Amino acid sequence: MDVTERIALVRREPTEEVITDDELKALFETKSRPRHYIGLEISGILHIGSLVLTGFKINDFIKAGIDCTVFLADWHTYINDKLGGDWERIRQVSQYYAEAFRLFCPGVNIVTGSELYKNTPDYWENFVRFSKHMTLARTMRSLTIMGRSEKDALDLGQLLYPPMQSVDIKALDLDIVHSGMDQRKIHMLVREVFPKMGWKAPVLVHHHLLPGLAEPVKMGLDENAEEDARISSKMSKSKPASGILIHDDEKTIREKISKAFCPVGVSEGNPVLELVRHVVFHEFDDFTIDRPAKYGGSTTYASYAEVERDFVAKKIHPMDLKGATATYVNRIVEPVYKHFKGKEPQLN
Repeated sequence: MDVTERIALVRREPTEEVITDDELKALFETKSRPRHYIGLEISGILHIGSLVLTGFKINDFIKAGIDCTVFLADWHTYINDKLGGDWERIRQVSQYYAEAFRLFCPGVNIVTGSELYKNTPDYWENFVRFSKHMTLARTMRSLTIMGRSEKDALDLGQLLYPPMQSVDIKALDLDIVHSGMDQRKIHMLVREVFPKMGWKAPVLVHHHLLPGLAEPVKMGLDENAEEDARISSKMSKSKPASGILIHDDEKTIREKISKAFCPVGVSEGNPVLELVRHVVFHEFDDFTIDRPAKYGGSTTYASYAEVERDFVAKKIHPMDLKGATATYVNRIVEPVYKHFKGKEPQLN
């Protein structure tokens, strides 16, 4: 596989941005097997955004000959008060995450924060050195990476989260740092600070955030408000009714998608079309909508652009779009659902 093909796999949707393209090209030209990671909090049941969409992107990296790691951030989970700060629950759910990603992304490496810190003697020295480059104001602005804001009642430990996430990247000796767009702030800080410390600045790859099935949040017109709205609207483990879990059977998937926000002829902010674009067409070469002949008959589309065009032109009814989308999404989720059937984690 040549460099152009490898870059195309990295840039393939759901990738939203690469920082920078020139550095990615140079990396592939000089290193046969670059080191990648994506870090995840251990915060609950996996859904198609956290496993499937993320897993699709990891699989693209693996196909491109990249050494991929899922970093299970158990200490970050504890700091952020997820799973009640209960270490036994964090350990158990970490094992569930590891099993799910090994199933969905064959060949991926799994590393926990506990393992990394135990095996990196200079981690805390580097943590202190990096922290000297962060102002308190910059730290507070970075809190969106952990789903918090300056308005929250915070303990001191939670302010350690942003510099820890940054120094994880140094400790893992990474060439490519990957996440959803919600982690962009801390990664840009890494790009700014690492060169000042003589550390390697990684290439950044940020993928699209899959929204929940409810009507998207609207917060304003400026760039920060747009980013906050996107993060607030993303599919979330804390809102199971508006997200498709990997433990949902076909009936549940159909019920959830049938209730999804999907206004006639409107593509912007439409979560059903998002599923078609970023989930269905990543896995399938075409998309068929089955309808009785009197309603136009079955139609097969070879690209997302064709589906969006006909939906906006009102040639596809929302219920027909929802029914077809549920069929394809279930085909993707079903193998994971069957794997975990009868051994779903109990988080309550």
